[in-house]
Amino acid sequence: MLNSITAQLLAWYGAHQRELPWRQTRDPYAIWVSEIMLHQTQVATVLPYYQRFLARFPTVSALAAAPLDDVLKQWEGLGYYARARHLHAAAQRIVREHGGRVPDTWEALARLPGVGAYTAGAILSIAYGQDYPALDGNVRRVLSRVFQVTTTLGDPDTERELARHVWALLPAGRAGE
Repeated sequence: MLNSITAQLLAWYGAHQRELPWRQTRDPYAIWVSEIMLHQTQVATVLPYYQRFLARFPTVSALAAAPLDDVLKQWEGLGYYARARHLHAAAQRIVREHGGRVPDTWEALARLPGVGAYTAGAILSIAYGQDYPALDGNVRRVLSRVFQVTTTLGDPDTERELARHVWALLPAGRAGE
């Protein structure tokens, strides 16, 4: 069953994936920015912000060097401004502690402000080709239906169960898809 589900999802994604700018790159910075912007915000809303943001701050170093007020001005209208503050603080830490390179380990990413398990998994799988899941709300809901998980989403035991399922489904070498 697991191989069948994974194969079907990959086939569907191959046939129906949307052409999005963050899917045209393996730049961990650009992917990180997209993931942060996409938290609780629709793709159609994010698209113009993403392009303007990367034009203004094309690298981690450019973002880190910018005054926070400039970052917040670029973010204006996107909402949830804590995301922008965390992104800026994390960029400064990346420059200071990682030489301006977005970390490629779970441990280092998870220590950055505003980077949780989902974002770390997305960066590692998409940008670095590592086999890590990006377990968001949509994936949780689908897994709970497929595996008939009846306990409450968000409950620690439920989260551990869903994590076991997602790791079992993770296609080696294709987690970013």
